[in-house]
Amino acid sequence: MGNKTIRISAGGVSALADLNDTRTAQAIWDALPIRAQANTWGDEVYFEIPVRMGTEKGQAVVDKGDLGYWAPGRAFCIFFGLTPASRGEEIRPASPVTVVGRVRGDATVFRQVREGDEVVLERAEQAD
Repeated sequence: MGNKTIRISAGGVSALADLNDTRTAQAIWDALPIRAQANTWGDEVYFEIPVRMGTEKGQAVVDKGDLGYWAPGRAFCIFFGLTPASRGEEIRPASPVTVVGRVRGDATVFRQVREGDEVVLERAEQAD
């Protein structure tokens, strides 16, 4: 993995997350820091980022805490529960995403984030 730890701050919430070894995660890492406005869709926070990649190993269903890149909207997605597209208990993005990492700890803290809140993605100091 190369230890790519990021801090996600949105509204009053801050969490650490680890990026994986996909090409898309590397492109996101290279683009940091990123500031954006939060959008919400069910239990998902997403926002456009300055990364343009295709879908890599697309997943139609993700796990709570997964971080995704949604190529059609060039969006970074934080999944922490059901979305309007979910079937049963599945966490389902609008269309397949590239999973680029995972939130450490309880991702449901992102339920506090509101539409329009500022989101900051940045490299985390490795003191944690």
